[in-house]
Amino acid sequence: MQEMHQHYNAVLVVLSYLVSVLGSFTALQLALGIAQAQTPGQRWGAVLAAGTAMGGGAIWAMHFIAMIACNMGVQVTYDVVLTAISALLAVVACSIGLAVVSAGAFGWLSLAFAGVLMGLGVAGMHYLGMAAMLTSAQISYDGGLVALSVAIAIVASMAALWLAFHLRGRLQMLGSALVMGMAVCGMHYTGMSAMDMAVGDILPAGFAQGLSGDHLGMLVFGVVVVLLALALGLSIIRQQRRAALAI
Repeated sequence: MQEMHQHYNAVLVVLSYLVSVLGSFTALQLALGIAQAQTPGQRWGAVLAAGTAMGGGAIWAMHFIAMIACNMGVQVTYDVVLTAISALLAVVACSIGLAVVSAGAFGWLSLAFAGVLMGLGVAGMHYLGMAAMLTSAQISYDGGLVALSVAIAIVASMAALWLAFHLRGRLQMLGSALVMGMAVCGMHYTGMSAMDMAVGDILPAGFAQGLSGDHLGMLVFGVVVVLLALALGLSIIRQQRRAALAI
């Protein structure tokens, strides 16, 4: 059976990294509101906001744009329902991780527990997103590389959670976001390298109804960047108002 090789669109690869950096920076900024919350409602609102920025922006959007950047030599569309569930899984996993770590006094045990939960959720998002591919190719996975990608996801999740509760300066956040973007991309491309594709003949049911388009990657990038920028701007304005009231 003939194997197929992956080729990447360099522009979309760069955009996938940039959206991960912006999502990470926004999540770190929004996470400031968790410690500053005065009511349970405010705390959960901050947790969900930071979890959405991290899971939806830094992780899922990076993953989906990078998937589109990959030319597999065969037609591919993406199942709408599975793609949406994978995005929701990333948001839920990151929100749970943030909620666990912020529930009491910060400790390494809670960090490890939350990091494992979040990392498994992120890895689940990745492989669910890959399962959403509708293509005639036959797909299999290298177990060792899959395990490595899961390990990277767990370590990256623990780092993200630690940073979310230990950084305050925006320059520190930017540096950390640059590193987090690299970690998220590292997990994704390790997972992609675990995939082996062989030529097939039959397109799956629902192929024609799947997500596709020459400019889909650019569209996802544009929409997510606008949403993250709005969330980041509102967060910075809120922080400035709190600082002014504290004077």
